[in-house]
Amino acid sequence: MCLIAFALGASARWPLVIAANRDEFLNRPTLPLARWHTEAGTEIISGRDLRAGGTWLGVTPGGRVAMLTNVRGPQPSASEKTRGELVTRWLESDLDAASFMAQTEGAAYGACNLIVGDVPTGSWHWLSNQPGPGWQSRALGPGVYGLSNGALDTPWPKTVALKHSLVSALAAPDQDSLQAQLWSALQDGQRAGHEHLPNTGVPLALEQALSSAFVDFPEHGYGTRCSTLLVARAAETSAAWPWDVLMQEITHAYAASDVRLERQCRLTWTNTLVA
Repeated sequence: MCLIAFALGASARWPLVIAANRDEFLNRPTLPLARWHTEAGTEIISGRDLRAGGTWLGVTPGGRVAMLTNVRGPQPSASEKTRGELVTRWLESDLDAASFMAQTEGAAYGACNLIVGDVPTGSWHWLSNQPGPGWQSRALGPGVYGLSNGALDTPWPKTVALKHSLVSALAAPDQDSLQAQLWSALQDGQRAGHEHLPNTGVPLALEQALSSAFVDFPEHGYGTRCSTLLVARAAETSAAWPWDVLMQEITHAYAASDVRLERQCRLTWTNTLVA
């Protein structure tokens, strides 16, 4: 996952909204959004990476949420374990963020950011194993946040643009309008000018190709593989429970033989958190 904007308690109507793009090599085998069970028996709603296991964005019927992005640098990050395992480990556990960090060796994973949330307790945190050697963390209160391949809220052009789009969408008159605005923002292929590019140590051509919200870099065999929206709608009378949650994913086709998939899952988060 390489670009996320998310709103926590920033709207009475939509107490949780996530808009995200996953950028990846086009030949990396992946399963689309679905309900599935881990070996431990935990039900997770997410896509799945079939090469290394794990996922990049997932939720559980009980209200656990996790989102992952890599941290970009001039050299690929060698690691003992796959970063996608961090998402599933959080979703399978009932730990708080401090306990999760204490029981998880950050240095065993490649450079990454991890957003972890627990809806029943209202607890949200940004975790990162950069610059290391251990975890750093920040508790997240109500607000709108953006994350790409730097630290949380690093003002890269595409991160700032998607955050602005989310703020605007939260003022939409209805959910269809909110979703339409966010789908459009996630498909924005406009690249940043040289003067606005971050300097992460990669070649300039790659830096510019990665600067758009929707990455299309076929000559490198790389691009935005899927776009995901999660919208939690509160009851008309209260921003508290229950929440009707709609999670949608579009898998993007890159060749005539590819199939463009649109998947969605619905669940309800109530005070007893029964799907």
